[in-house]
Amino acid sequence: MAVAAALGSLGAVALGTFVVALLLRWLWDALVAVTRFRATCRQLNKFPIPPWSNWLLGHTGMGQSTEQGLQQVDALVARYRHGCLWGLPWLPVLCLFYPSTLRPLLSASAFVAPKDELFYSFLKPWLGEGLLLSRGERWAQHRRLLTPAFHGDVLRNYLGIFNQSTRVLLAKWGVATVAAGGGPVGLEVLQPLSLLTLDTLQKCIFSHESHCQERPSEYIQAILELSSLVIRHQLQPLLHPWWLYSLSSDGQRFARACATVHAFTADVVQRRRRALARLGHQAWLDGQRGRSMDFIDLLLLTKDENGHTLSDEDIAAEADTFMFEDYDTMASGLAWLFYNLAGHPEHQERCRQEVQELLAGRDTVDIEWEDLSQLPFTTMCIKESLRLHPPVTAVSRRCTEDIPLRDGRIIPKGVTCLMSIYGTHHNPDLWPEPEVFNPLRFSPENSKGRSPSSFIPFSAGPRNCIGQSFAMAEMKVAVALTLSRFVLRRDTARPPLRRKPELILRAENGLWLMLEPLPGVA
Repeated sequence: MAVAAALGSLGAVALGTFVVALLLRWLWDALVAVTRFRATCRQLNKFPIPPWSNWLLGHTGMGQSTEQGLQQVDALVARYRHGCLWGLPWLPVLCLFYPSTLRPLLSASAFVAPKDELFYSFLKPWLGEGLLLSRGERWAQHRRLLTPAFHGDVLRNYLGIFNQSTRVLLAKWGVATVAAGGGPVGLEVLQPLSLLTLDTLQKCIFSHESHCQERPSEYIQAILELSSLVIRHQLQPLLHPWWLYSLSSDGQRFARACATVHAFTADVVQRRRRALARLGHQAWLDGQRGRSMDFIDLLLLTKDENGHTLSDEDIAAEADTFMFEDYDTMASGLAWLFYNLAGHPEHQERCRQEVQELLAGRDTVDIEWEDLSQLPFTTMCIKESLRLHPPVTAVSRRCTEDIPLRDGRIIPKGVTCLMSIYGTHHNPDLWPEPEVFNPLRFSPENSKGRSPSSFIPFSAGPRNCIGQSFAMAEMKVAVALTLSRFVLRRDTARPPLRRKPELILRAENGLWLMLEPLPGVA
């Protein structure tokens, strides 16, 4: 009895000690969290805060994906110049739009400033662990393995595809002008330009001819549906939990579209992998002679310095990511370029003369690789359009450690930073009269001394867009061939255009232009 009583009292003491230890640990963790929170607040208080609409909800509801929302960014940039805090009082986001505040983040490694998962998580079921969504060592390894696939010697082989796909689009537009009696015809250009870029990417990534510009394609329709569903999912906070979203009609459509895209990509990768295993490396390479290797081929063959290769799942994720990242952004970039040239006929005509002089006396109207460097004014116009209407208006990063700025302020660990590409490109301290389309900003003499962080349509630093040379090459081909056949004008019969930033920068109710065939051009 005495022994049992003693053991019972010892058990009670042990339990009491355990409870006290848990309580002390909880109090210590709470103290550390409060101390860290106060230190974060002290650092963030050094950044300006625009007036809140509500003391509890902060700026909730003020920044919207509309024309008014972009005008609000203009007002913030004009007032705060370098950056400001935005969002909920207890969960602020640091918005940055000046090189001195952007550069430390842009130059930070993927370990220090990875992409914020809040937005990008909507894409995860579609894109998997591709370069856009991966982080840390996986991202670094994949970046090294993918870089050779975007070398100039590889891109050179894609020029024929760029020319071929663009001619298909121009033929469709030519038919539309004939149907209108040979005169100007009003057309919405973003949707057909999206099909152009999708057509190009399918050929460059998979060597697949879908004829999607001329007839429906199940794979292409799935890509388009996924893009629209991601945007809708963002705007439905109650459906943000994936388990709940999967029960909704949109969630089920999303799952079906993902299955279509993944099945197509996996089939191509697995067939190529089986052929490589059956034939052997050299025989498989010999079998590719007579055709350029596509993106899938290059990824199947790539190895890092330790001999590591990409799995089928890795290759599929990178192919899906390349398709997603490039088709919409290139289409947006081209549509806004056409819009800006349509509104400035003097710049449009100068580009046209540059192209006509380049093609004069040739038997072919194709743009060749060597031609891309012979279009200096056209390149200036492309860059100025990307400045004025960047396809991606912002990117986010979440700091995993404190990041010091040159002025002594610190971006605290754990804070989400929104790097406003649009705000930076419209900052009057960097770009006088930022709303004016002026290609000469990018002349060699005017570009001297300009910070690279003041023009970031493809981001910058270690996590810049790996496909930017691909995008610039396709844009040059598309605009050169278009201007050699058509005059672009704005459709003055329609209401003033209103911008709409979503996954990419669009226009409410579409982006409409008037196209007129050049005299004497078949």
